Amino acid sequence: MTVAYDIAGFNAALVEHGLIVPTAVRGTYGRGPVFEDIALRFNALVSRIAGPDGAQELNFPPVLARALIEKVGYLDNFPQLCASVHSFFGNDAAARELSAKVHGGERWESMLSPTDVMLTPAACYPVYPTFSGLLPEGGRLISVLGWVFRHEPSDEPTRLQAFRMREFIRMGRPDDVVAWRDAWYKRGLDLLLGLGLPAAGDVASDPFFGRAGKMLAASQVDQRLKFEILVPVISLDKPTAVCSFNWHQDHFSSVFGIRNKDDSVAHTACLGFGLERVTLALLKTHGFDPAHWPDSVRRQLWP
Repeated sequence: MTVAYDIAGFNAALVEHGLIVPTAVRGTYGRGPVFEDIALRFNALVSRIAGPDGAQELNFPPVLARALIEKVGYLDNFPQLCASVHSFFGNDAAARELSAKVHGGERWESMLSPTDVMLTPAACYPVYPTFSGLLPEGGRLISVLGWVFRHEPSDEPTRLQAFRMREFIRMGRPDDVVAWRDAWYKRGLDLLLGLGLPAAGDVASDPFFGRAGKMLAASQVDQRLKFEILVPVISLDKPTAVCSFNWHQDHFSSVFGIRNKDDSVAHTACLGFGLERVTLALLKTHGFDPAHWPDSVRRQLWP
């Protein structure tokens, strides 16, 4: 069967089948009940596979401290993706002025000021400050599921401004951390291939900003710090990354003082499955009605 890759057509079909609900802002569509069921069942499948690992589960809100964003260097590397939370701090007179501007069709954003929080750009970020100090023997393994935000407005259904990531974070000695990352890279590929997806892995880089960012991206590729699993969803030539595997070396551990039990500087790594992107990959590959998906896929997601 020949598969057509048409962004507008795919988006229209998702809407027609009630899988997504359009909103007024690009990249912020709602999820219908079938879409949501697929996403959560995939997350549950990941939990069953990872269960024997014994990861500690943590949950955080979709905002984090502005100071943390500054501390990890996010504004140096990805200013184009960040989002600050602003609020109103004025008096009664200023509130009346704000209301008048809104009802008069004037711009009113200048009357808001930054708060102490920003939208979370990566589900793993809130984890690192909580483990400052000495790790136990063998390090730490954490699991989180969280909403993240990246300012990338787009008509592509795979490129959302707000989406969910299921992540695992490993902290410990460098060799242990890299071995864990590499083992999960194979594990993740086997998982997605087992769901009938035409998945393939490749070395990748993060979307660093500007001219200096190109050098950082090249260095990241050269050191093989990041891998992705790709599935054709909106393009055959440019498949979509549905999962990533990242070795941070000592970037976060040096910032937050995370050390191994022998007092050496720990390394960290993380892997993340994009729930919306995996769901879209399944819908693109197997069709818009899960009742007609292959039995081998259904048995895994609906055991």
